This record gives sequence, C-alpha cells and structure tokens, in this order.
Amino acid sequence: MIHRIYTIETEETNPYRNIGLEALLLEAVQPGTCILYLWQNRHSVIIGRNQNAWKECRVEKLEASGGFLARRLSGGGAVYHDLGNLNFTFLVPREDYDAEKQSEVILRAVQKAGVNAQKTGRNDIETEGRKFSGNSFYLVGDNYFHNGTLLVNADLNAAGVYLSVSADKIKAKGVESVRKRIINLTECSPGLTIPVLKKLLTAAFGEVYGLKSEPLDPQSIDPARLSALENKFKDPNWKYGKNPPFRFESSGRFPWGGVEIRIDASENKINETCVFSDAMDESFILALPACLKGAPFTRHGVQAALTRTFAASPARLAYCEKIVNLIFDDRR
Repeated sequence: MIHRIYTIETEETNPYRNIGLEALLLEAVQPGTCILYLWQNRHSVIIGRNQNAWKECRVEKLEASGGFLARRLSGGGAVYHDLGNLNFTFLVPREDYDAEKQSEVILRAVQKAGVNAQKTGRNDIETEGRKFSGNSFYLVGDNYFHNGTLLVNADLNAAGVYLSVSADKIKAKGVESVRKRIINLTECSPGLTIPVLKKLLTAAFGEVYGLKSEPLDPQSIDPARLSALENKFKDPNWKYGKNPPFRFESSGRFPWGGVEIRIDASENKINETCVFSDAMDESFILALPACLKGAPFTRHGVQAALTRTFAASPARLAYCEKIVNLIFDDRR
C-alpha cells in the first residue's frame, strides 16, 4: 500500500541524462512509495525498446539538425520530443502498480485545465478524437514504471519531419509505431503552460492518492550511478544496436549505370549485401558485398568501409559517394 508520494522535476533537457534518471529512480523506489517524475527533452526522437531506429526515424536528418535519437527502456512506439512537450513517469513497487489510478492523475490534471480528456485503448489519452498523450510501461525486478508524453505546445510538424521512413525501403521485424492524429493541449486550453501543468499534475497526484506530495531529496540520487546510466543510453550500441533484424532495399540510376542494393542487417551491423547493376565496372560492383560486410549501418560506417576499400581509386570513390547517398539520402 502506498503511504508516501514524492515528486521530482529536472531542468535537464538531455534525453540520455533524463532516461538515465528514470532508470535510476526505478532502481531506487522504496516499498510503499510512489514517485512522480516530470521531465523534458529537447529536439529528440525517442524510440521503444524493441523498435528499429531506421524504420521509425529519419536518423540522418535528425542528427544533422542537432537532434538526439534515444532508445528508452519501455516498449511502445516512437515519439518526437521538444520543449513544448512534458514527460511524466510514475515509479512504484510492483505490488502497488495501478495503471488506472496513475492515468487518473493525468486525466484530473488536464481536466482542471479545461480539457475534455478521455483514456482510449491501453496506451493513449485523447481529446476531441485526437491524441495528446501516449503511454508506455516497464517492469524490472520488483519495480514498475508507467511513463508518457503530454503535448502542450509542441512543434507538431517536426514529428512528420523526423518520424518514419518510406515503408517500402525497410522491411523490419519488431514493434512499429501506430500514427494517430495529434493535438496540443493549448488548442483546447489556450492559457496552459508547462509550469502550470506541472502544478496541476502535482496537485492531482496528491488528490488521487489522498496524500501530500513531498519533493524527492536530491541527496538520494547517486551521481556516479546516474552518470553510468546516462552513458549507457547514449552509447551507440544501445541506441542503434538494439535494432531487430531488418532488410533495406533501394535503387537508382547514375551516368555510369543503374544500381539496386539490398542489405540485411541486425544489431546495427550489415550482415549481407546483394548488389545488382548494369555498370561497366563489374569488379567495383562485385567488391561491394565483401567490403560492406560487418560495417555499421550508418552513413559514417558505410562511407568508412567503402573508403578503406577503394581509397586508391578516385573514380571509384566517386561511385562510393553515390552508393552512400542511395542508401541514406532519403533520411536527410
């Protein structure tokens, strides 16, 4: 039974730090307590634990614009975060986990802001038939968390810019996002701001649980452990290497010939490549599968592998540039 509730807010906007703090709080939550963690990420795409980064996000375009790709612990779909979005996480022992009660905190807070909100299905909260909050859940050991987004005044166009790539380019296993029409809460409550929403959430948290919410003592956070978790979540092996197996296919025509390329990859490494071409430089085409085998499925990884193989031939390096663009340009 919950007998103490705590809130914690952070001014940090780096997603790796924030997801790391979420993981740390999950490790640290004590029996009989519930923590409400409120946080924001700047210019980020956050994908679910079992999603393919390249399937869900235009990774090259996001990172070229200074954005962050991050993979969270929980499942569910990909979401775009900016400073017009507020994230929440409820962290509780398994025995006290209550998704309905936790969702009631969110519903009560936004309803106090004048928004006619309803929980729909298992993961979403909507108003006027449009989604402003998607939720996900994660259990480890004896502790559970329930987290989600709250679109307050986010750049809704950016979601279309950075989320999803052409479905006919990548055939992927794993969980795919389900896109729904989304809405900012300010469309229904024009005066709503994130600071105001934080206060409403804190008040609703106390009302729903029938307890006074206390600020979590910052001294309870182990800085060394937080740094270690931050490093885990920004490690490319976590961000990209969790990708389930997938196949990438693309084709194009250049002055020196047409090329069709198929790449099978897993854990963000290229396993096999098939290349079909009517180019006259047959030895270049035949050399591509061997030089790409084992390369990271990133622009830099593919470019480095091709450069190592064809460094002695400027003409072939020019071909390599076209191959890299063929694979990655529609993500830019």
